[in-house]
Amino acid sequence: MIGAFIPSPDVTGFAVGPFTIRFYAVFIIAGIVIAVWLTSHRLRQRGAPAGVVVDVALWAVPAGIVGGRLYHVLTHPADYFYEGADLWRVLYVWEGGLAIFGAILAGSVAAWLACRRAGIRFLSFADALAPGLLIAQAIGRWGNYVNQELFGAPTTLPWGLQIDPANHAFPPGLPPDTLFHPLFLYEMLWNLAGAAAILLIERRVPLRWGKALGAYLIVYGTGRAWLEALRLDPTGLLLWGVKVNLLMAALIAVAGVALIVVQSRRHPEPEPSPYLPGRAPTPGATVPGPPIDVREGAPG
Repeated sequence: MIGAFIPSPDVTGFAVGPFTIRFYAVFIIAGIVIAVWLTSHRLRQRGAPAGVVVDVALWAVPAGIVGGRLYHVLTHPADYFYEGADLWRVLYVWEGGLAIFGAILAGSVAAWLACRRAGIRFLSFADALAPGLLIAQAIGRWGNYVNQELFGAPTTLPWGLQIDPANHAFPPGLPPDTLFHPLFLYEMLWNLAGAAAILLIERRVPLRWGKALGAYLIVYGTGRAWLEALRLDPTGLLLWGVKVNLLMAALIAVAGVALIVVQSRRHPEPEPSPYLPGRAPTPGATVPGPPIDVREGAPG
């Protein structure tokens, strides 16, 4: 029936002269731009200087891409390491395969270093980033749709997702017209709802000292754990018989709860400033990014 399913896209990019622009990359970049803009706006409202988010992003974004790709490759070894495999495909990011867990881990380390250099509390930066990161991930999921790489079990629902039977992830033995749960769409809607929830809660309760970050971890971890349980991913790495991504998602959600509980007890007072102790500029002074001094106050 026409309109009774989500069609499979038949293109993954477009040509600009001799170059091919992949839609996957376009969505990832669009998400990054929106996240940087929203984070910058939120951090400036808390007293940070304009431009500091761009400085941090210049560290965190490349690290996140490398970390996300490395995590994906290591948790999907059957896709890249087999007899006769082209090992250069490990670097083909445009084909899809950027794991958010690896991106968060590597990007967080780079962001912490950049925040230290700028004299900004890492948790203040992370709180400002939380809703924008969920929005960026939601936008990025359209790249998964284009690449046909994020779908669940077969379904007869009207919004079932069509997948090309030639796709390497298409389950063997199923009819070519089988429709699947559109997990990319479920996660997109979940992330947007989570971002809206954080922004609405902040209108009544200030989520500072890492609490907005904790909310992000809870929202994304619980949603991703549910989706990983539905996902058809025959090449995914298992740990104790359970998908490693499902375990990681559950740990992230638990970490979010722990972060909120611990920080609520440690810091019942309002957050005075996004700056590290002793790093706030003198009123009226123009202070360039100072060097790292590990003897000064700890972040957040």
